[in-house]
Amino acid sequence: MVSDKPKLLGLIPARGGSKGVPGKNIKDLNGKPLISYTIDAAKSTDKLDRLIVSTDSEEIATVCKELGAEVPFIRPDHLATDTARAIGVIQHALEFAEEQDGCVYDLVVYLEPPNPLRLSKDIDNCIDLFFEKNPDSVVSVQEANQFHPILMKKIENGLLKPIWRNEPEGVPRQLYDPTAYMRNGAVYIFRREHIKKGVMYGEDIVPYVMPIERSVCIDDMMDWYVAEAWIKYGSYQ
Repeated sequence: MVSDKPKLLGLIPARGGSKGVPGKNIKDLNGKPLISYTIDAAKSTDKLDRLIVSTDSEEIATVCKELGAEVPFIRPDHLATDTARAIGVIQHALEFAEEQDGCVYDLVVYLEPPNPLRLSKDIDNCIDLFFEKNPDSVVSVQEANQFHPILMKKIENGLLKPIWRNEPEGVPRQLYDPTAYMRNGAVYIFRREHIKKGVMYGEDIVPYVMPIERSVCIDDMMDWYVAEAWIKYGSYQ
């Protein structure tokens, strides 16, 4: 009997050439490799039909396998450069998994290791939200008070000018209107038919809003220290 239940491929991208934090994906964060937080969260949900790691690094592959993750291939060099786009990485992994498994994966659940604080419930909630809303994609976000676009400026003829509109004086950032949101890199859900066409998000993008304590995305050492502090002293779980 053929099931009409959508099949979900979980994908963790883990390139070896991090610049902001060298060796980031397997660097020790509070006692275990950074990527282990993403692997543990993904393995703790029962909503994924398969979970794989895509990496160009034999060292990362070895660590991931020791953590109980599946690394069925080493990513081609042309998908591991500084300029390689995520869509190519997703297309490659999707095509590999479908050919190996002899099936079609309807959705790709894309989980980036630089956000170690996302929990399995965030993955579950995003998947549930996708099935409830039936959008083109679901993207996890956080409120962006400190990065609100009204704070963004440009320098024009030696003077500071707004990129968007004038910043109201004396108004707390929490009251800026409209409320701004930014991607936090925790969870993305993409449709197969869009990925095959070279599209990730599509037109109808449903947000999944996460609290700031689970929204650290590590790009540099400052982010690293913030994540470390949340893990040691916070209550993000």
